[in-house]
Amino acid sequence: MCRHLAYLGPPLLLDELLVAPPSGLYRQSWAPRSQQYGTVNADGFGVGWYAEGDPVPARYRRSGPIWADEGFTDLARVVRSGAVLAAVRSATAGCAAGEAAAAPFAADRWLFSHNGALPGWPDGLAELAALLPPAELLRLTARTDSALLWALTLHHLRDGAGLGEALSTTVQEAAKHSDGRINLLLTDGTSIAATSWGDTLCYRTEPGSVLVASEPSDDLPGWQHLPDRSLLSADPGGVTVSTLN
Repeated sequence: MCRHLAYLGPPLLLDELLVAPPSGLYRQSWAPRSQQYGTVNADGFGVGWYAEGDPVPARYRRSGPIWADEGFTDLARVVRSGAVLAAVRSATAGCAAGEAAAAPFAADRWLFSHNGALPGWPDGLAELAALLPPAELLRLTARTDSALLWALTLHHLRDGAGLGEALSTTVQEAAKHSDGRINLLLTDGTSIAATSWGDTLCYRTEPGSVLVASEPSDDLPGWQHLPDRSLLSADPGGVTVSTLN
């Protein structure tokens, strides 16, 4: 399992978004408040962000816990962005370790994260993997269930699907082959799409900004919790929530 978030709005320091909140993603790495599966998220972390005028995001990922990485603390103190996706990881049994397995995954202008697990990995997911063209399957970025879900999502994006359509199609495909938890998070730096399927997801809006997260980063009012099996589509102008079948 994992915890993740995505933000769009006026530029913030990574420290303001991830570290400073009393129950922010940084603290969720060792003390999540709403996590139903697993207790700590110490098997890696990553943050991706967009610089003004550049559609291709930058990333910083490591294989260890976020609290032990002095480089991240220094980075978070000075990097400011109006579009961020970040995650802390609790590895699923049988999935690969290492930096390459840590979200966010990235390609072209997109950043992606998976909070959940697909039981039966890897042997029980052969039919799901077979939905990918062989060349794309060979390019999996890591030997994990999350990387497989990312490859499926990326396939749909490159085939012309929008963010929400790509995620909903991937969830429906995965649900046919696994009784898994499939909370997905995706951004292109201007919009966010996310699914709640088996775990918690919430969001908060303020004028000109939106924050989508596995769980609230503070106890301030305004957090909205999504029902299970929902698709969220958001940008700084508003949020739309629909039902996933």
